[in-house]
Amino acid sequence: MKNISKKRRAILAVLLIATVLIAATVFAEGEEVVSPFANSFWALVPPIVAIGLALITKEVYSSLFAGIFVGACFYANFNFEGIMNHLFVDGMIAQLSDGWNVGILIFLVMLGAVVALMNKAGGAAAFGKWSSKNIKTRTGAQLATIALGCLIFIDDYFNCLTVGSVMQPVTDKHNISRAKLSYLIDATAAPVCIIAPISSWAAAVTGFVDGYDGLSLFIDAIPYNFYALLTIAMMITIVLLKVDFGPMATHEKNAIEKGDLYTTPDRPYSESNVEEVETNAKVLDLVLPIVVLIAACVVGMIYTGGFFSGASFVEAFSGSDASVGLVFGSSIGLLFTIVYLLCRRVINFKDAMDCIPEGFKAMVPAILILTFAWTLKAMTDSLGAADYVAALVESGAAGFMNFLPAIVFIVACGLAFATGTSWGTFGILIPIVVSVFGADGSTIMIIAISACMAGAVCGDHCSPISDTTIMASAGGKCNHINHVSTQLPYALLVAGVSFVMYIVAGFVQSVIVLPIAIAVMVGVIFLIKFLTDKKAASKKA
Repeated sequence: MKNISKKRRAILAVLLIATVLIAATVFAEGEEVVSPFANSFWALVPPIVAIGLALITKEVYSSLFAGIFVGACFYANFNFEGIMNHLFVDGMIAQLSDGWNVGILIFLVMLGAVVALMNKAGGAAAFGKWSSKNIKTRTGAQLATIALGCLIFIDDYFNCLTVGSVMQPVTDKHNISRAKLSYLIDATAAPVCIIAPISSWAAAVTGFVDGYDGLSLFIDAIPYNFYALLTIAMMITIVLLKVDFGPMATHEKNAIEKGDLYTTPDRPYSESNVEEVETNAKVLDLVLPIVVLIAACVVGMIYTGGFFSGASFVEAFSGSDASVGLVFGSSIGLLFTIVYLLCRRVINFKDAMDCIPEGFKAMVPAILILTFAWTLKAMTDSLGAADYVAALVESGAAGFMNFLPAIVFIVACGLAFATGTSWGTFGILIPIVVSVFGADGSTIMIIAISACMAGAVCGDHCSPISDTTIMASAGGKCNHINHVSTQLPYALLVAGVSFVMYIVAGFVQSVIVLPIAIAVMVGVIFLIKFLTDKKAASKKA
């Protein structure tokens, strides 16, 4: 009854807000007025509304749209015509017309088609049989997922969907919940990319630093990227110790004891699964297309960076267009998969062509959420949310030099959580940090920039409107809100330890802080295991 009353209150709140806003639009004047909500705290209200409603109602589509609608009302000063134009023309239509976004959507569809082909041909089933013989425990399945996630460090989007499609049959056989699979995917996507010098993320960061060698700075900052490194350490520790806490513990208990991988009734991706058939497929029929896909995506990215026009490999990666490169790579991967599977005679031409719309169908939930998330970001951008936060940081930075890394980490977390974007966050904050310290390569500047990148990843990791979080839900075929709610306690724990370590690093200014941070993180997990075991023992008694 409590859950029902909460949902009713949330729905009534949404209706009340909508009624007030619609009523306001009726009496608003038709002429365009400069919004009084711009460049103020009000600019952060739309994502706060979307995130709050998503966590309360457990329904992401309407929550995102409510946030978008509030942002459009603020921007247009409640003018009906202005709201409609900003909501659809400047918002959804503009986002779906953006070249980068369209490239990501095409990449999603092609990757979905590749996965559908491998399933239909029996490659995934063959891999599942092989893994059942060679990966014999839940711990081994989870460690294999982490290892694969760390190996695919080129791009977080590619990481999420590839790791999910490859490892899902393995984790399903060992009754690992979809929420846990999605967490392992998400925690080895952005956190791995942000510490890999050869990745689309490294390329993005290097472009935000003026007056300094961006790639060298990125490499120097890796030992201070506490959130990313501690996330990896935490994953390995909780898998080896077999400890889970928060909502994740419920999902894992249901998976182990009842064989229920979802826990909640909603199974948004179950109907999009392609039915597996018995064929003479081999493990190579899954592995080879994936390897070709990875290689083709790498080549596609360095091609867009000018590698074949004389640029070095590092320069090409730094200047690459990840969206276009992934489209090139995925198209080659899709074409290779079709031809290869037809030559192997494990699938016929008609079934191969049928897999393309099936792959599209599998990606529809992710595409819809991504479209809404991008539109919500456009609303906050138009209201000047980034400028508001940047001004706050810049005005207060000078007086807290030693505490600045910890402050930047918290601000980056908040901004990335509210906007759902890591790249946009460190694109805003890194130039501010450089302007405060100067591009002198000092240790405190490097720590502060690393704190900015770590905070951006942390906020992105926690945010329900983050595209990476959405991709991880799609990759693990998990209810999106389930993924967010189960991952949040894990991410916040790592964030807390990272915050303390950035305070220490601001004064010590040495890489010696990293092993201390890892020891503290592992120690906290041991403490949690001790407390959970003690609680379980007391219940039995």
